[in-house]
Amino acid sequence: MLAGQNNTIATNQHEASLNQARELRQLARNGSFNGSTSGFASGLAQGNIVILPKAWADDFLVFCQRNPVACPLLAVSAPGEPLLETLGEDIDIRTDIPEYHVFRHGKLTEKTNDIRDLWWDDMVTFVLGCSFSFEDALMRAGISLRNIDCQSNVSMYRTNIPVESSEHFGGTMVVSMRPFKPADAIRAVQITTRYPKSHGAPVHLGHPSMIGIDDISAPDFGDAVPIHDDEIPVFWACGVTPQVAIANAKPPIAITHAPGKMLVTDIASEQLSVL
Repeated sequence: MLAGQNNTIATNQHEASLNQARELRQLARNGSFNGSTSGFASGLAQGNIVILPKAWADDFLVFCQRNPVACPLLAVSAPGEPLLETLGEDIDIRTDIPEYHVFRHGKLTEKTNDIRDLWWDDMVTFVLGCSFSFEDALMRAGISLRNIDCQSNVSMYRTNIPVESSEHFGGTMVVSMRPFKPADAIRAVQITTRYPKSHGAPVHLGHPSMIGIDDISAPDFGDAVPIHDDEIPVFWACGVTPQVAIANAKPPIAITHAPGKMLVTDIASEQLSVL
C-alpha cells in the first residue's frame, strides 16, 4: 500500500511538472515570461539552444561531439524544422524560449523573445543539456542551491579552460557555479556524475583563479550569489560555452538562449541519468 501511495505521489508530481513546463512555454510564447528557468518544472530536463544555418551546422555538430561535457547533445532538428516533437508537446523553438540572443558575425546584436521573423528555411536547432536538469536531484538529496534560495539566475563565468576546436568553432569553456559546504560538495560530485547529458560532474572545485576567474563576485553571465566562509565554489561546464565559440567562429547569424533562460522540455531528468 505504501509503495502504491508513493507511486501515486510521484505520478502526481510528474504531471504537475509537465503542466508547469507547458504553461511556462506558453507564457514565453506569449511574451509574458522572460526570466530564469532555474527551479521551474521540477524533475524535467532543460536545454541550452543554438540555432545556425545549415552551412554551419555540420561543423558545430563536430564541435559538440568533441566537447561532450560542455555541449552534451539532446536533440538536433532537421533543417528548417521549428518543432521539437521528441522533447515535448507543441514545442516551437522560434517562440518558446524566455529570451533569445541573436549574434551576427560573432557579435551580439539583438535580444528578443520571438525569432519567427529571423527564421530561415535551412535553420538547424541544437538542444544541449543543462545543469538546471540535475538541480532537482541535488535538492532531493537535501542539498540547498543558493541560486534557487535567492530566486536568482545561476552565476556563470568565462574561464581559461580550453575546449577542443572544430574547423571554425573553438575557444574556452564557460562554467556555472554553486557554493557548498565541503561535505555537500562531495555529495554534489557523486550525484551529478550520474547526469552526463546535463554536464555531469564538476570540472573544478575551489580556487577560482586557477581557471581564470579573477573576481568570483562578478559573474560574466547570470547573477552573483553570496558564498559563505565555510563554503567552496563548485564549477560545472555550462551550455553558454557555444556563445564563446560563436563569437570566435563569426557565422553570418546564430541564435541562442539568453544565459539561464532555457528550453523547458517534457523529458524527465532521470531519463538522462546513467545509474
